[in-house]
Amino acid sequence: MKFQTHNETEVDTNMSHLQGYITADYEELVDAFGSPMRYGFDDYKVDAEWHISFADGTVASIYNWKNGRNYMGTQGMDVQDIRHWNVGGYSKVALIHLSNVLNKILIEA
Repeated sequence: MKFQTHNETEVDTNMSHLQGYITADYEELVDAFGSPMRYGFDDYKVDAEWHISFADGTVASIYNWKNGRNYMGTQGMDVQDIRHWNVGGYSKVALIHLSNVLNKILIEA
């Protein structure tokens, strides 16, 4: 399914909320969705965040939550070491679409 990220267009994630989790390397997310935003709604709780809008209108976000250096200081994880990411959106379809994109990339690799 086609999608655009915050790197190409503004993606409104206002009032979206946690839909589930994905496991992926930081580099896999960069390869799939481009450079992350270095800020988020709760910028001190998030180190990297992606906003994605799919062709069917589904909106998703990927972000770490309170496990990075912004929140935990030197005890927090470097963003390149984070493998467990939160997925936000307005429905579980956001999680399904993101999982499909990442699975396709892993299969093609």
